[in-house]
Amino acid sequence: MGKILLVTGATAGFGEAIAHEFAANQYNIIITGRREDRLGKVKTDLEKKYGVEVLALNFDVRKLDEVKKNLGNLPVKWQSIDVLVNNAGLASGLSSIQEGNIDDWEKMIDTNIKGLLYVTRAIAPIMIQNKKGHIFNIGSVAGKEVYANGNVYCATKHAVDALTKATRIDLLQHGIRVTGICPGMAETEFSIVRYHGDADKAKNVYKGVDALQAKDIAELVYFAASRPAHVNISDVVITPTQQATATYVVRKEA
Repeated sequence: MGKILLVTGATAGFGEAIAHEFAANQYNIIITGRREDRLGKVKTDLEKKYGVEVLALNFDVRKLDEVKKNLGNLPVKWQSIDVLVNNAGLASGLSSIQEGNIDDWEKMIDTNIKGLLYVTRAIAPIMIQNKKGHIFNIGSVAGKEVYANGNVYCATKHAVDALTKATRIDLLQHGIRVTGICPGMAETEFSIVRYHGDADKAKNVYKGVDALQAKDIAELVYFAASRPAHVNISDVVITPTQQATATYVVRKEA
């Protein structure tokens, strides 16, 4: 089979770009996502463009039974996973703690924390058995500092940061590499999801900023994965040149 990448949330944004970057470097790809039609299109695109094998698994990382069903029963030839990218994640809503929407809170906690844990729990033992592997957790600058009205989203990404460090310690004796990637402002579906489909609000987030693109993150993940076996890039914060912190941004005049 050659090398294998498993990337969650591969139907758009970072996940789709990461799948393309690794396929371009002749990895065979396992992609997961909730949108079956989008997942099928990504699979077809990868196979036609790069000539690699692709296994598409349509499930929701928030649902433990679905994670177990899909990742606990991988075909034998797909079990030699070299790289896992825990990419599935989202921000939902932007409000003060006292006005927060609990459905938004639960969606973020279930996806960003529990989904990452469920997938890692399924794949880490396989990597240990295979005596190889590299786990990437896609975090955020929101996991390094908090900002107004970002309360629960920031909390989930702080949890991702802590889990990345803890996973690195737990898997150290097995030679499994663990890397945290923490992007700043990146123009994907992120803000559209955060604002519940309001495209105008989402567009304003990036107004006057040459924001990161999904390919920027994909290239960084591949670079870290392609280092020699004795090198682990533990933690990377990546932002647009116009962004210094989660909230300090210099915008260009229109």
